[in-house]
Amino acid sequence: MILQLLNVKILVVGDLMLDRYWWGSVDRISPEAPVPIVKLQRTSAAAGGAANVAANIAGLGGKAILLGVTGADAEGELLRSVLKSIADVELNVLALDSRPTTVKTRIIAHDQQVTRLDHENTDPIAGADEAELIEQAIGLIGSVDAVVISDYAKGLLTNDLLNGLIAAARVTGKMVFVDPKGKDYSKYRGATMVTPNLHEAADACGLSINDPQLVSNAGWRLLSELDLDASLITEGANGMTLFEANGPSTHMNAVARKVYDVTGAGDTVIATLAVAAASGNSLVESADLANIAAGIAVGQIGTAIVSNEELTSAYYAVRN
Repeated sequence: MILQLLNVKILVVGDLMLDRYWWGSVDRISPEAPVPIVKLQRTSAAAGGAANVAANIAGLGGKAILLGVTGADAEGELLRSVLKSIADVELNVLALDSRPTTVKTRIIAHDQQVTRLDHENTDPIAGADEAELIEQAIGLIGSVDAVVISDYAKGLLTNDLLNGLIAAARVTGKMVFVDPKGKDYSKYRGATMVTPNLHEAADACGLSINDPQLVSNAGWRLLSELDLDASLITEGANGMTLFEANGPSTHMNAVARKVYDVTGAGDTVIATLAVAAASGNSLVESADLANIAAGIAVGQIGTAIVSNEELTSAYYAVRN
């Protein structure tokens, strides 16, 4: 029997992005420079960053309360339109004149990414905008079952916002799952779990990526230094390893059969962890489901939303 996933409510706070795709084909190289000429055939748009986390929570059967900012621009309107088309995503999004919507434009040819164009402003949110976000975040804590912090280092998650959010969650007994960014993880102190990948863990702990004991050393160090309940280090083709403050480490082998695109896989992992744990599963059980969900996500091209049905099917396939 599959581990339970309930209609839990998750607050997602983080950097919102519009993932834009230009799809085409290549049949010649430019005479102007040694680059492929992509013949554009169609375009599409998807929720990215924290917005993709919210979309995945909804896909798994939960309800996402999404808090973040966009620019007051056409891209922000498009992102809102994409999110409004997804059932069970509630928007608490500020449109700011002071910054553009973060947009990642990927050019895809023959199912391969040719290049990516980024448009963003990573300056920290400040002043009245920061104060409003802190007030909203703390005000929403009491109505949710867990919190996800999706940090892409685009300026939303200031130290004051993180400190206020994590402190409020601790007071109310709500779990906080963090997809981290940067080298200084002290800003996440007191969260329930952080989920860095290998390179992020190495940077945060000042360790060499070539250290054969990197996963173990980083996993236990993050626990002790940040007062966490757990840390989960994702290892790409090698799977992921969970470290718990009151238990042993648990390694899970990767379950992906084919890897087409790792875009958004971390969003899928953090969304699945939060929904599974808020549904009453242990952190080991939740990480197991997150590992399976990641295997589904990387088997798709572009930003992926993993559904409850897909996860159920994959779970049975792995277990049988």
